[in-house]
Amino acid sequence: MSSNRTSSETDDGNIVDELPADLNLEEFTGDYLLPNNNRRRVPAAMYLVLSVGCIASWVLWRDESAFVNNGVLWAGILLGAFALFGLVAGITLRVDESQALVTATKQVGFPVGHASAQMVWRGLLSRPVWRLLVYSADTPPKQRGFVIVDAVSGAVIEWFAENNPEEWAASSDARGAEAGSASSG
Repeated sequence: MSSNRTSSETDDGNIVDELPADLNLEEFTGDYLLPNNNRRRVPAAMYLVLSVGCIASWVLWRDESAFVNNGVLWAGILLGAFALFGLVAGITLRVDESQALVTATKQVGFPVGHASAQMVWRGLLSRPVWRLLVYSADTPPKQRGFVIVDAVSGAVIEWFAENNPEEWAASSDARGAEAGSASSG
């Protein structure tokens, strides 16, 4: 065993996992801007140009070239279909995570403390929605809720709220007892 230790090792030999500095959110200041969903239209437009090029090549040279056959036509059709999907699915977001949190707070009916928002896509046309997990502002939280908010219209799609079944006090007491027994042993 070598005596040279890296900065990520502790004194007892355990390796500590560290986040790179650019991923450490504790040092991040300022607003985070989630990229808009309409960026999907850029590759969709490229697929559409390729599709038109394939179909035009097939129309112009299908009988004259050994390189242009029915496969080029099918490639153009498939690229065109995927381009149309990208154009339809690239709908512009009108509701950000802050607005979705306000909507969720109104829906669940209790003051929200901790919350987590996640953007996901729903359905065949990949409509963007916000999934929000919210906890009441009590310490420990007495209620929790889950709300799905449409990221385009701001409408609540689904939601539920319930009393928090998690045993916060018991788990923190158990962790304290474990820490005490570990330090005395």
